[in-house]
Order: sequence, then C-alpha cells, then structure tokens
Amino acid sequence: MLPKGKDMRILQIVGAILIAGGLFVLIRGASYSSEKSVFKIGDVEAKVSQQHSIPPWTGAAALAAGVVLIVVGSRKS
Repeated sequence: MLPKGKDMRILQIVGAILIAGGLFVLIRGASYSSEKSVFKIGDVEAKVSQQHSIPPWTGAAALAAGVVLIVVGSRKS
C-alpha cells in the first residue's frame, strides 16, 4: 500500500536529497575523519586522527534509492 498526500511529497524530497548526496559522493568523493586514543597516562593522552574515504558504491546506492523514492512518490493512486 502506497502512502497518500503529503507522505508522497516527503518521499520525493527524501529522494532528491539522496540523489544529491549520491552525486556528490560519485563526483567529488567524500571523506570523514576519526580520532583514536593511542594511550593515556593521567592527563597526558596521545591521539591519532585518520581520514576515511566513503566508497563510490555508497554514492551509487544512494542515487539508485533516490530515483526509486522519486518514482514511488510521483505515482498517483
């Protein structure tokens, strides 16, 4: 059973956001950083910061999911 009215519009908006995010990851590539504590002695702490890249397949998956949501959201019952 498909959602009606405003729910259909929300699906289209979420789909558009997923498409934009997926295209961003595919075209520019995206990354995030994380910090890991190596050791801690009292108030002295050593941390390591690492950059992690987001794999392109996640962008493609977000793009595909966005297209599906827009198609489902645009159907009229």
